[in-house]
Amino acid sequence: MASITLDGNPINTNGELPKVGTKAPEFNLVNSKLSESTLQDFAGNKLVLNIFPSVETGVCSAAVRKFNQIAGGLTNTKVLCISRDLPFAQSRFCASEGLENVINLSDFKDGSFGKNYGLEITNGIFSGLHSRVIIILDEKGTITYTEQVPEIATEPNYEKALASL
Repeated sequence: MASITLDGNPINTNGELPKVGTKAPEFNLVNSKLSESTLQDFAGNKLVLNIFPSVETGVCSAAVRKFNQIAGGLTNTKVLCISRDLPFAQSRFCASEGLENVINLSDFKDGSFGKNYGLEITNGIFSGLHSRVIIILDEKGTITYTEQVPEIATEPNYEKALASL
């Protein structure tokens, strides 16, 4: 269990992030077309998993915008923005912001992604949502970098994450 904070107040996650050097756990998430997307769908690409509580919050939306900007210059790399938001909200946000370089995926059905990756918030007002996490995968699905952002109201370390690509 990770101990993190939300506006300085302690909260916890349901486990620990997968370890660097291990294969990423499989997932079934819902894409903007309301069909399932799995880890296998992205095989052969490097992946940036930008995971966050809700695109409807300031820091989360800022991170999606930043990763959209970064994604335009990456080769053989996909940026997946993952939250428990409904796919409609994710699509509406990206459409209104003109964001086309990131792929939104939703864990709204059962939260299994957050549970399996050890990043589901277990207490406090965000209980049941995802904590703010960055996970980088190589082309073979091996985890090369993780960051559990210690304060949810803080953006991740973009430079350090991208250096691991």
